[in-house]
Amino acid sequence: MRQRPFRQVDVFTAQPYLGNPLAVVLDGEGLTTEAMQQFTDWTHLSEATFLLPPTPEGRAAGADYRVRIFSPGRELP
Repeated sequence: MRQRPFRQVDVFTAQPYLGNPLAVVLDGEGLTTEAMQQFTDWTHLSEATFLLPPTPEGRAAGADYRVRIFSPGRELP
C-alpha cells in the first residue's frame, strides 16, 4: 500500500488547540472517492481535505490545484 503524507492542522483559530482539527492529505491523486471517504471516517475528525491536480478546465483558468472535502459519511459540495 502506498503511503501518503498528511497533516492534521488547527483551523479557524489564532490559538493552538482551540480551532477545528482538519486532516489534509497532501497528495490525493489516484485515490478513489471510496478511499477518501474511508480515510476521512478513520480520522474521526469533522473534515478531511485531499489536494489534487487541477482539472484541465481548472488549469486553463489558472488553477494550480483542486481540493475535495469530506466529512464523516459524505463528501461536501
